[in-house]
Amino acid sequence: MTMAPPIGVVHSDPDILGGTPVFVGTRVPVKSLFDYLEGGDTLDEFLTQFPSVKREQAVAGLELARDTVLARARHPSGAAGMVSASG
Repeated sequence: MTMAPPIGVVHSDPDILGGTPVFVGTRVPVKSLFDYLEGGDTLDEFLTQFPSVKREQAVAGLELARDTVLARARHPSGAAGMVSASG
């Protein structure tokens, strides 16, 4: 069992990139991490391109996403347990 990600991994502020969720203390959108991974890049490649994001932040963000997907799969809201990959 993993520990819950620390509070403050992701932040959304209307004054920072129009409210786009970013890693705390940066202007790096969290979506960028998923875009990199989806495109076949590694976590290390992402971190090289965005040095203001700490490895611990990126891993915590991935853990948060994993936990969210698993929770939704366990407690679906009307979708018979299916989780969509559409975005």
